[in-house]
Amino acid sequence: MNSEYILTELLNRYSELQPLKDRIAEAAAVIAETYRNSGKVLVCGNGGSCSDADHIVGELMKSFEGRRPLAKELQDELVRLSPETGKMLAEKLQQGLPAISLTVHQSLITAIANDISGEVIYAQQVTGWGNKDDVLIGLSTSGNSQNVIDAMIVARAKGLKTIGMTGETGGKMKEWSDILLNVPERRTAYVQELHLPVYHALCMIVEKEIFG
Repeated sequence: MNSEYILTELLNRYSELQPLKDRIAEAAAVIAETYRNSGKVLVCGNGGSCSDADHIVGELMKSFEGRRPLAKELQDELVRLSPETGKMLAEKLQQGLPAISLTVHQSLITAIANDISGEVIYAQQVTGWGNKDDVLIGLSTSGNSQNVIDAMIVARAKGLKTIGMTGETGGKMKEWSDILLNVPERRTAYVQELHLPVYHALCMIVEKEIFG
């Protein structure tokens, strides 16, 4: 199963996504390259898109559809340090692809909202977490969520690659997305229904690219 197969399967099930095929492939390639360069992925969104941000991180940080055994060197070191517990950890743990959902740090988010502004809860985290050539994935069904846009502006300023997942129009996020994945729906629920298979395909392709 290679990336072309994954994309073909996606488009067989969701033919309306055909116009996004090349951009989905490009987004997956950018994310995979980030991981090859020891980078990470940051993700943010609001409401249902907040849940999607967490979902993406869940697929990246542990095995999704493929096997991700720990590197042998790490397995050996775990066993050396603690023969019994280390053996268990070496057998059970899986390689993760570094990803952070900017939606989950409640103490930090409330501090930013209280001390600075609620609009910059994601921008402030990109300021702290983001490094050149990391990737920021911003989700907004309208493409006009200001806190996501602000995060993407900071990401652009810091040299991160930006991937915007939006509805059909792309909204204001078009301007700040290096790659725009604007699914062909406008109604919030329908946009979110198409975002899920898109990011599942992204995560499957990246996993296959990195782990074989």
